[in-house]
Amino acid sequence: MPNSMKSFILLSLLLSSVHVTTAGSAAHRCFCQVTGTLDDCACDVETIDSFNNNEVFPKLQKLLSSDYFRFYQVNLNNPCPFWTDHSQCGLKYCAVKPCTPGEVPEGLKSSSYKYSEEASEDIEKCEKVEKLGAVNGSLSDETLQALQEWKKHDDESERFCMLDDEDSPESQYVDLLLNPERFTGYKGPEAWRIWNSIYEENCFKPYSVKRPLNPLASNSGQGFYRWLEGLCVEKRAFFRLISGLHSSINIHLSARYLLDENWFEMKWGHNVSEFQLRFDEELTEGEGPKRLRNLYFLYLIELRALAKILPYFERSTFNLYTGQPTQDNENKKLLLELLHVAKSFPLHFDETALFAGNKKEAMKLKEDFKLTFKNISRIMDCVECFKCRLWGKLQTQGLGTALKILFSERQIEAMPNTSNTNPSFQLSRQEIVSLFNAFGRISTSVRELKNFRSLLSKLKQ
Repeated sequence: MPNSMKSFILLSLLLSSVHVTTAGSAAHRCFCQVTGTLDDCACDVETIDSFNNNEVFPKLQKLLSSDYFRFYQVNLNNPCPFWTDHSQCGLKYCAVKPCTPGEVPEGLKSSSYKYSEEASEDIEKCEKVEKLGAVNGSLSDETLQALQEWKKHDDESERFCMLDDEDSPESQYVDLLLNPERFTGYKGPEAWRIWNSIYEENCFKPYSVKRPLNPLASNSGQGFYRWLEGLCVEKRAFFRLISGLHSSINIHLSARYLLDENWFEMKWGHNVSEFQLRFDEELTEGEGPKRLRNLYFLYLIELRALAKILPYFERSTFNLYTGQPTQDNENKKLLLELLHVAKSFPLHFDETALFAGNKKEAMKLKEDFKLTFKNISRIMDCVECFKCRLWGKLQTQGLGTALKILFSERQIEAMPNTSNTNPSFQLSRQEIVSLFNAFGRISTSVRELKNFRSLLSKLKQ
């Protein structure tokens, strides 16, 4: 048996045995260090909890249940670009149920769904002309130029992540509400290989410095945080974003755990033991609270992106087009209401502190940042559990879209409010859906922490 496999098994057994004897006494230990001001931010945990749980979470959940945001187009059959992956997860809860053609609103299935109803009509005309080889005099030169630019906007240089080819025959629509993120049983060396590849090869980290509690490493990770604190703020932020994403996923899996299964029903709910195993201060040798603090850091980054993108969605030409006008108008109002709430947050992350040094060095660092995050989005195609792959792809694409927004401030501010002028900034529907659903996952994680605090308090009594 490989040494890495032995290390993982020994660590799992050790944590399990320790956990059994200390579960009751571990109440609230996860949270004792998750209070007050966050590193590299002017915000505190308590402010985020209150703002998210009372102002953001209810509106966001309502928006994400609408047709525009619940149907996500994804290719789950992309081959792993880094190692041989047979993608044959035998666990029944790993399966993803794709939509049938009749389940997806017609407006979304149109090849012209990207921007607005008016743009959709123009692109449909243009595509018909291309197929017939005719000249359509009804489209102005400005509109034709805009259509060409909309196609160009998919250039990889603008993005922080890889997006699936929506025209691929392998691409499918998935109803996210019918395929919720939850514990599937996918864990162990296979799952660790994914996170190991992300942390060890894509977080600006030298191979000589190991992460704490890494079962695939030969040492305990001593010196890791000394190295991390010595990094520039950009590289430190990158690690914290990845750690925050990892923490959020672990919270989801702990909150929607298969607690009981019989012939009649499956009972999903909060598994306090699983949560403690991942976040308790003692069981994780002090790591758990750091992971939770990074979750809040990620929340601030994505919240800031929503505040910055408000002008894009405020344009009269933008429509959440599904082909159902009344519902589309109501959803746009709800979307704008949510974004105004996001903008009202009093202690936003200041992204101008990033890439603010020497101009040439900052450009190089930003490009490295972008390429590294793109690489992480490609690693999601190596996840063998299809449901985990679905949500991993969506959340990395959402975070990549948030980063794209944060570093496109000038283009967003320069956007015109007329449909016949080429916009300087664009988002595809895939980017929009992933942006809001990814933030929905982070928002849910913060909300679930309140539930776990309550459950841990009951254990303490």
